[in-house]
Amino acid sequence: MTLLPPAPGTPPVVPHGQGAGPMLRAWREQRRVSQLELALRAGSSARHISFVETGRSRPSEEMVLKLAEHLDVPVRERNALLLAAGYAPRYPQTPLDDPALDVVREGMERLIQGYEPYPALVVDATYDVLAANRGVSLLLEGLPESLLAQPPNAMRLTLHPQGLAPRIRNFPQWRGHLLAQMERQIALHRSAALRELYEEVSAYPAPERAAGGEPEGPVPYFALPLRIEHEGRTLSFVSSIATFNTPLDVTVAELAIETLLPADPATVKYLHSTLP
Repeated sequence: MTLLPPAPGTPPVVPHGQGAGPMLRAWREQRRVSQLELALRAGSSARHISFVETGRSRPSEEMVLKLAEHLDVPVRERNALLLAAGYAPRYPQTPLDDPALDVVREGMERLIQGYEPYPALVVDATYDVLAANRGVSLLLEGLPESLLAQPPNAMRLTLHPQGLAPRIRNFPQWRGHLLAQMERQIALHRSAALRELYEEVSAYPAPERAAGGEPEGPVPYFALPLRIEHEGRTLSFVSSIATFNTPLDVTVAELAIETLLPADPATVKYLHSTLP
């Protein structure tokens, strides 16, 4: 199993006529942080923050990075802020198949393979699937080639009416969970590509079989399960997502490893018997 390189990244685009100040103000307002609070975090003054945001003062490269850190600006957008302020981007965007990322790529491959027979996959910032293990392949059996074409997209695979959607027993609940997850990501990253994907998948009609969902009742799980049919059985999983701490590369910053943990003994037994 080889990790697929994500699509070539788009370099940061600085809106015409807009410098770093208005962009920093937009991030501050989105994070609901006052100028005074941001100044205290960054060891500056509210007056200086105001001057930076209005363009009356040009922030140093160090100040741009410090404000971006305290506003939790994603790595890709930090490069855009630096460009807007007149500085070179600080964070590289290394192709995933570059030898420099061999350790990252091989480590993720070992991780998802070692997780078998349980499903695990690697996705990028727009949920394109870069790698998946045999547990994921098992769940995707029988899907149309149009959805599996490279690179497959995890949201399309799950929510498309010809994808996994008809097999998901609690589809309304799981759909709501995924759309809420995407909304949080859009708020964090302000990604036009992610917004476009959200608008596409949120408009998919619910498959007839899944439209009603499961009957209401107590759910004996510690987290919302994904309950999905396979070969006449209902398998139950809970999802966990892992990312890299303090990444210094745009590509690495946007990678995520999703693992599906079996949520009941029957699922464990079935997967071990099917994928020994």
